[in-house]
Amino acid sequence: MKVEHLNSLYSLVKTPKLFGRYITNSDIEKCLKEFPISAYSVIGYSVEKRPIYSLQFGTGPQRILLWSQMHGNESTTTKALFDCFNLLLTNNGIPNKILESCTIMAIPILNPDGAEYYTRFNANAVDLNRDAQRLSQPESKVLRAVFNDFKPDYCFNLHGQRSIYNVGDTKVSSTMSFLSPAQNDNRSLTANRKVAMHIIAEINQLLQGEIPNGVARYDDGFNIECVGDTFQSLGVPTLLYEAGHLPNDYNREEVRRLVFIAILKGLQVVSSGTDDMHYNGYFDIPENGKQFYDIIIRNAHISDKTSGLVDLGIQYTERLNGRTIDFVSIVEAISKLDDFFGHSEIDANGQIVKNGDNTEIKVTNENDFVLINNEKIVLKP
Repeated sequence: MKVEHLNSLYSLVKTPKLFGRYITNSDIEKCLKEFPISAYSVIGYSVEKRPIYSLQFGTGPQRILLWSQMHGNESTTTKALFDCFNLLLTNNGIPNKILESCTIMAIPILNPDGAEYYTRFNANAVDLNRDAQRLSQPESKVLRAVFNDFKPDYCFNLHGQRSIYNVGDTKVSSTMSFLSPAQNDNRSLTANRKVAMHIIAEINQLLQGEIPNGVARYDDGFNIECVGDTFQSLGVPTLLYEAGHLPNDYNREEVRRLVFIAILKGLQVVSSGTDDMHYNGYFDIPENGKQFYDIIIRNAHISDKTSGLVDLGIQYTERLNGRTIDFVSIVEAISKLDDFFGHSEIDANGQIVKNGDNTEIKVTNENDFVLINNEKIVLKP
């Protein structure tokens, strides 16, 4: 599987009906109308009675379950899934081989209420990824019922991560992250964990050509309340995908393409067989660090009464405004940030930096712009 070929296919199958960060049932329903009725179904309902859809492709013996938007505000993988669906419906060598070897079931928005309100949680303010044992929520019950009935041989748990992550301790943004979840407190390297590690190592090898050194992995601390840890503990190789950040890609459209590549590579590895495993490459992937701000303003005075220079760490908070996501700039740190990186960095050159209303900057201040030497500096992405 060549990344150049996947990129050329992506340009043909990317759906224009999905764009940006706010993706809800009403958006994917426009896409579903273009699919054969037999390809999708309603498998349950959310707290607020929104339908939860699933799609099924292929007839092969290897059964793969994928789900996205378990957290309603993590939409990048949903966009990529629909791009993959479009490819699976074409008569092309890559999807044909996958569909001959695999039966794929995908749930593109597990948490439609959270998607509607653009929140991590469901309508009962529950994190579905901490409800794998209690199964207190209807969405959790739907996923477990599908797991029990479909009996997957592999699970792909698709998420999105914040822009705060870097690869290891480098200044490279963590654009894609992965995890083979633990299945016990000892984090034992069980057979199914090794299978998941092997698949991730293969995905990483392909992605390195697109985002050199831009892939990280999560710490594998065990939490049985997490869905991935639970499914892994039930003996099913489970992969966590995390769509991260590229500079100037706050709509996550470029990362969407990388997720498309990563999903297809994962499917291709399964379809080719996982008997000859090379899981050690998984441990060559650095762990995630947390050393990024969206913006750092360096070498600033915040008052004419202070003599020392400081840095301002600014992070975007995403807020739903109608059907638009506003990126609100919030000052999170005022200190020397030598060990941190900014996706965008501004050098104040020792000048006083003030709020847009000409007041002194303090932590938690929200600003669309700041004043540096009375010059307006816009902070919006």
